[in-house]
Amino acid sequence: MTLDFEKIIEIVRLAAAAVAVAFGMFAPALGISHLAGKALEAIGRNPEASGKIQTTMILAIAFVEALGIFALVVSFIILFG
Repeated sequence: MTLDFEKIIEIVRLAAAAVAVAFGMFAPALGISHLAGKALEAIGRNPEASGKIQTTMILAIAFVEALGIFALVVSFIILFG
């Protein structure tokens, strides 16, 4: 059984897309969990500032989540580009 050049390229494309999504979603997941944990610690230490802490945390989570969406877009470009 021999693999022709097109099949090898397709296998590499699929692997590259899988790696892009895996690493691209792993890092934002760690970042979001770290942000939420630190925000909960800050609220526990200073409950009066919970509104400001929560607003800042949600904004930071949105920015971190954008990195995961970029990784998803890159994987789609690899697959269908």
